[in-house]
Amino acid sequence: MEDRYGPDVLAAARAVAAARVTPAVDAERDLVVELADGGFVGAVTRVEKGTVELEDRRGRRRSFPLGAGFLVDGVAVVLRAPTTAPPRQNQLRTASGSVAPIATRARVARASRIFVEGRHDAELVEKVWGADLRVEGVVVEYLEGIDHLAEVLREVQPGPERRIGVLVDHLVAGSKESRIAAQVSSPSVLVVGHPFVDVWQAVKPSRLGLEAWPVIPRGTEWKHGICDFLGWPHDDQVDIAAAWQRILATVRDYRDLEPAMLGRVEELIDFTTAQAD
Repeated sequence: MEDRYGPDVLAAARAVAAARVTPAVDAERDLVVELADGGFVGAVTRVEKGTVELEDRRGRRRSFPLGAGFLVDGVAVVLRAPTTAPPRQNQLRTASGSVAPIATRARVARASRIFVEGRHDAELVEKVWGADLRVEGVVVEYLEGIDHLAEVLREVQPGPERRIGVLVDHLVAGSKESRIAAQVSSPSVLVVGHPFVDVWQAVKPSRLGLEAWPVIPRGTEWKHGICDFLGWPHDDQVDIAAAWQRILATVRDYRDLEPAMLGRVEELIDFTTAQAD
């Protein structure tokens, strides 16, 4: 019988598609998995009764049916129960205290960004939260001073899909920093800050063998005063940079930072990774 519609021109393509087999992956503990629709990303915590439980970086847990509909490293997979029960082991943690994903690649960078005032702030955030930020795809940049905030925001043009978080030093009532922050009105920008004169103070003084950070007299540049108190060289910027590296080297993880710093950075990560309304 003659086919008046002619041959199916897509038949070959359909045959190729049908031949493709979505790889099956064991839902092993700590494997980082993303829903294909982008609705949830988390590490596998357990598998039972045909479901897999995932925990995201904020500690929220949700269960989903095993099978298709998942991505691992951006590739569609079929999740299945592990064929053998892996030995129990303690969960590895990142420096921020989050569960460390195993064998996962950094996510493609989001349009959203976190800005900090300077290089020292960025290096501290990287040391403690770097692993988390790479998983989330959030890039940290620095402003070279809060005075440049308005200019930077005009350039990056924040919006619902491009959220901007800003971490400010010495954000206290009546300060220059608080006046600049008050001028930001965009719902796509969150400006938060810690009360410390400089990010150096976010490191607990006990890490340097101090009971408290010293009070530097007005008129003395704060970092130079700190170095003088500690007996460290402070003749030029090279000395100041070396002093910061000595301080940074004492930071092992989040427990070596003041809570006022921890809370603000976590707040910015949550803001910049939140789903757009």
